[in-house]
Amino acid sequence: MAVRRLPDTLVDRIAAGEVVERPASAVKELVENSIDAGANRIDIAIGDGGKSLIRIIDDGSGMGAGDLELAVERHATSKLGSDDLLNIETLGFRGEALPSIGSVSRMSVTSRAYGDDAHVIDLDNGRKTGPKPAALTRGTVVEVRDLFASVPARLKFLKSTTAETQAVADVVRRLALAHPETGFVLSSDGRTLIDAPPQKMPDLAARVGSVLGAEYADNSIAIDAEREGVRLTGLAGLPTFHRGSARWQFLFVNGRPVRDRQLISAIRAGYQDVMARDRFPFVCLFVSLSPREVDVNVHPAKAEVRFRDPGLVRGLVVSALRRAFAGAAPQTASEELGERIAAMAGAAGQGAFAPQPAFNAGMAEPSYSYRPEPVLSPERRAALAGLFAPSADARADSAPASPEDMSLPLGAARAQLHETYIVAQTEDGVVIVDQHAAHERLVYERMKDSLARDGVARQALLVPEVVDLDPSDAERLLARADELERLGLVVEDFGPGSVCVREVPAMLTKGNVSDLIRDIADDLAEMDASTRLEERLNHVAATMACYGSVRAGRRLRPEEMNALLREIEATPNASQCNHGRPTFVRLSLADLEKLFGRR
Repeated sequence: MAVRRLPDTLVDRIAAGEVVERPASAVKELVENSIDAGANRIDIAIGDGGKSLIRIIDDGSGMGAGDLELAVERHATSKLGSDDLLNIETLGFRGEALPSIGSVSRMSVTSRAYGDDAHVIDLDNGRKTGPKPAALTRGTVVEVRDLFASVPARLKFLKSTTAETQAVADVVRRLALAHPETGFVLSSDGRTLIDAPPQKMPDLAARVGSVLGAEYADNSIAIDAEREGVRLTGLAGLPTFHRGSARWQFLFVNGRPVRDRQLISAIRAGYQDVMARDRFPFVCLFVSLSPREVDVNVHPAKAEVRFRDPGLVRGLVVSALRRAFAGAAPQTASEELGERIAAMAGAAGQGAFAPQPAFNAGMAEPSYSYRPEPVLSPERRAALAGLFAPSADARADSAPASPEDMSLPLGAARAQLHETYIVAQTEDGVVIVDQHAAHERLVYERMKDSLARDGVARQALLVPEVVDLDPSDAERLLARADELERLGLVVEDFGPGSVCVREVPAMLTKGNVSDLIRDIADDLAEMDASTRLEERLNHVAATMACYGSVRAGRRLRPEEMNALLREIEATPNASQCNHGRPTFVRLSLADLEKLFGRR
């Protein structure tokens, strides 16, 4: 077959397949055009998930007849003043959206520039009619009907109406969060899904509340950090406020919504210490930097970016998140439980982070790699040391409560329930501590401190233990032998598929070595080659801490319980264990009175 030029209509349809993958893609391109036009309000209406109808109405600058005719031509744009693709400050710049959409639908564009008459131009699957005079007060109206009707192969791969509607709503949410100065209204088949009025004074928390719901704003910490010309702002969800998918992670680079793998990986690393691996945090984060430091012309849908210095951006995100969580203190359960208790008796609460003064607010702010030693009396320190070694079976007597202890944040230990939970009395309520979860966090933080100094102290096993593994797991472990040695774990090759464990961290001498090795092998298998050394070490340390902590079912003496409470108060991130579970809950007297009908 001879080589021939493709018809323009076919070329446009091929291009449309890259730019417009589904109705949500068309909505994104059209709404971004409205934002670039300076619109104060944008109304989006869709029918049948956007397959039968997409209508965008804005009050932006509009276009005259000449510009309107050019706007539906390929690669015609008013947004790129030169050939410099590394200095882009608008959302759109390629001039592909309108012709691409018009080549696979029946589209009409009506527009009126200030001081000019309104005109309309129609495209029927690439065939242009107009422009001709029309009636319009101001701005632009784009109406798209029967998207992909002329491309059955593409149409049959679209999802259900519900799924396509959700995808459109997600696009509008992201754009509404990025541009609080603009009002957005989204309706589907006559039903309003999003109504976010414009803000004269941008307030991200208020915007998040109006677009996503008040619970997202109420359960977040403000983020504001800067490093070498890169600034990070936004909201990060509390570690206890997590979701089952990454759908609630909203990331923006210079006001552009992106789904960038580097940023997603950095967020995961930032939450590594405080959230279970199968859960996802809510974040709404904005990265601002010079346009020359980021390439937005990487993906046809402009959904990905490439940073000139990705390590700088990643480091900023990780450190900002960790600092925010280290400076957040556990809130009383009263705010969360009060409403639930009022609705139904017997409600239970979750410990959570909240942006209020931390327990150790009077101390120097701890960094991630180092924190000051907690100020504990010799008696407290001796009692806490007992938690790292087996103790005789102790009777769980009620602990004497001194006035000084009760005035402390976690109060004085009064009893141990089911050899798992410590009950403490405070001046205004009760605190219940999960001893295993709490001690797991303490062991982990101690291991991190040791790593930051000169490595974790280790102890030789009286009889080295041989562990049989899958050959690939054994190879992976031996490849990281030097890193594991810093964590106090000395492993050697013992033939195909086997490793010999000769030394373990001193604080883990009573743990199950073979189970620990297998779990570490699983951890290493989940990490890719790009995972930083510090992240790998901390990840493995978290697994090891679980094996070295006080188990449920272990009886504690009163002095051990009180020492544990004091150490929790002095430890960063102590409100949650390494898997994201709360280490304690707090009930105020008011909560108790509601439970018993006293108020």
